[in-house]
Amino acid sequence: MKNPFLKTLRLTAPLALVLCLSCSRPENISDAMLNHKDSFYYVDFKNYPSNDASLPVGVFDSGTGGLSVLADIVQHEGLAGESYIYMGDLANMPYGSYSLENNTELLIEHVMKDVQFLLGNKYYRSGNAASPETDKNPVKAIVIACNTATAYALDTVRRFLEEAGCDIGVIGVIDAGARGAFGNFSPGENGSIAVMATDGTVRSGVYPEAAKLVNMEDGREEEITVFQQAGIGIAEAIDGSPDAIDRKAIAPRAGYKGPTESASGDMKIDKEIWERYDFDIDNGAMLFDGEAANPFNIQINSVENYIAFHVVSLMEKIRKTEGALPLSSVVLACTHYPFFTDTFKNEFNRLRDYRENGEYIYRSLIAEDLILVNPAVEVADQLYEHLASRRLLNEGTGTGSEFYISVPNLSDKQVRLRDDGSFTYEYKYGRKAGEIQEYVKVVPFSRTSIPDDVLKRLATQIPGVWSLITEFDTSCPKTGYLTPAERITGE
Repeated sequence: MKNPFLKTLRLTAPLALVLCLSCSRPENISDAMLNHKDSFYYVDFKNYPSNDASLPVGVFDSGTGGLSVLADIVQHEGLAGESYIYMGDLANMPYGSYSLENNTELLIEHVMKDVQFLLGNKYYRSGNAASPETDKNPVKAIVIACNTATAYALDTVRRFLEEAGCDIGVIGVIDAGARGAFGNFSPGENGSIAVMATDGTVRSGVYPEAAKLVNMEDGREEEITVFQQAGIGIAEAIDGSPDAIDRKAIAPRAGYKGPTESASGDMKIDKEIWERYDFDIDNGAMLFDGEAANPFNIQINSVENYIAFHVVSLMEKIRKTEGALPLSSVVLACTHYPFFTDTFKNEFNRLRDYRENGEYIYRSLIAEDLILVNPAVEVADQLYEHLASRRLLNEGTGTGSEFYISVPNLSDKQVRLRDDGSFTYEYKYGRKAGEIQEYVKVVPFSRTSIPDDVLKRLATQIPGVWSLITEFDTSCPKTGYLTPAERITGE
């Protein structure tokens, strides 16, 4: 007699296998996005909208720096009808420091989660919300407005989307920066290019390689030397990270991760050339023990002083290179840096005119017509060409732009926080990739989660984007937040 149980087992075994697979732990973030419907990060690619010109363009960065890229995109005449969803991963910023801690796998996971946010429909009303909303729009294209993310993860993102059968375009910033660097060179002209970037971007080596490829496009290879400077602390200070800056501090502090006189390489403040930095030492812009004439335990505590330090360090690197040719262009290869273009320009001009004992130290090494390159202008052109080629340009008024940042997920008991509510340095950079969980919640821009001085800077420096931020009317039924005026001003 046949055993009916065996027949039942044969019929249910495939179903059991499916159920087992769906309940298993994702191997990585890509697996969670593709194959695990019960995962927070799952994206339903089978039903993902395609060829919908009314959808917004997604833009992301590790912080607010990518807004400088969005500012140039918004100003592009051909993109006047577009709307945008911007995401700044402030909780995990700066991305450039993950290489310092040999944890670029976690960096790539962060980037994939950024992509998932733009593709998906989830966001939280606030950091205290228990469950996410699920009515965010998907996007029709993605701009990675971060040099480090582009360097380490652009190919990963593109391969993932190809595997998912999703044909949306992804545009990075590095090729744009490399091309812009040659804007000050005539055919056959030799010279030097400088790349000022995060440590991660510098270590990746992508800019020298990209510059080499651009240099060879005309069929001949001019003598071009690429110098790189890892601007450790600049992006962090711009976004107010306590690892780099504490505007209330009046003395050296614990937790500082910036350059010091006892460090080495791109982190060393060389007291033998103290005068060349021309640091502003007033109002807590530099923290140190001892007298100003002979300081020790030195800490940088302003964006302007970080820039001064790194520009001098770059020029010292060039000065000590035998046969170095004059510097013709400088790529601001971190999206935070263009906010302070004038500060960079003033520093190079100051050093060109700087003299010691009547001698110009750097003048022969800095071209009189030196240019500073903001890759965002080229990115805007590439985005326009991409959307136009796929007939995805929005001829209407768009759905309205939206702006989000990440904040630590207080519901996750594994997170480790400083007193100010941000991730500790050890937790931020010491986590392992593959432990798929919600370290952060993505919430709308809010004055409670972005420092007031950052908001004021955005209002002054990128008024076009600022108007979009303040038009992000969170009083509508979709979100139920405060009005823009209440949210930004606190009134």
